[in-house]
Amino acid sequence: MHHRHQPHRPDARLQSTLRSPLGELEQEFLALAYGAEPLSFPAHMVSDEPDRAAWPVDRVRTHLAHPSTRAELRERTWREVVRRARELGEPWDVVAVAMTVPVLRRMLARLARPAHLERAEVEQEALAAVAMALCTVDLGTERLDRELFRTADRAVHRLVYAARRHALREIGANAASLDHLCCTSQADHGESVDELMVLARAVQARVVDVAEARLIARTRLEGEPMSRLAAERGVSVRQLYRHRSAAEQHLVAHLRRRLQDL
Repeated sequence: MHHRHQPHRPDARLQSTLRSPLGELEQEFLALAYGAEPLSFPAHMVSDEPDRAAWPVDRVRTHLAHPSTRAELRERTWREVVRRARELGEPWDVVAVAMTVPVLRRMLARLARPAHLERAEVEQEALAAVAMALCTVDLGTERLDRELFRTADRAVHRLVYAARRHALREIGANAASLDHLCCTSQADHGESVDELMVLARAVQARVVDVAEARLIARTRLEGEPMSRLAAERGVSVRQLYRHRSAAEQHLVAHLRRRLQDL
């Protein structure tokens, strides 16, 4: 039984809002499907009752995901798409990767991504994994499409794990150094421990600026979430983590120099 396909044509109004690798690839894919010379695919390979000889590639992708599409047709279509990507190159390599975009979107939406890891970086990692798998996957593999998705899933989980480990090491090292040096610096002067005073003196010495001192104070001392400050400053959480890390490294180096001079 034939099911109707509602084409999703590229909308120029969306071009300026799409900044993600998945979004950019999707626009490129739709341009191939609805350009001056639409890229098409033999409809009989993916449908038991095609209404025409060839379908645009986005209709093929939609049909692949439909429950009425027989598993044998799905397998045959995926093998042919991957074969074309390998043997013909552009634009079929773009088509093959873009065929995975709807599933990748759902997969990444469920991913427990650390706040400091940008979505664009995760998307790029998933797409790179799929592109690599297209070159190495066995065409005789059962459910070839699932193998592509599994490869992407493993890649993004490795990225998330590495990002968490790096963040924990960075936070632990910077926090421990600051705690130790602040306490030592104040104790040597016979004063009570006051981290805010240490930050104020660092600003006076031009080691950090006021914005950096406030960033350290609000997130380290007052426990405010980085996401709130990132929204206030109009930057990504990842950028703010990098900015704080650099400021803390300058502060640690300054405090060490002061202790050496005592």
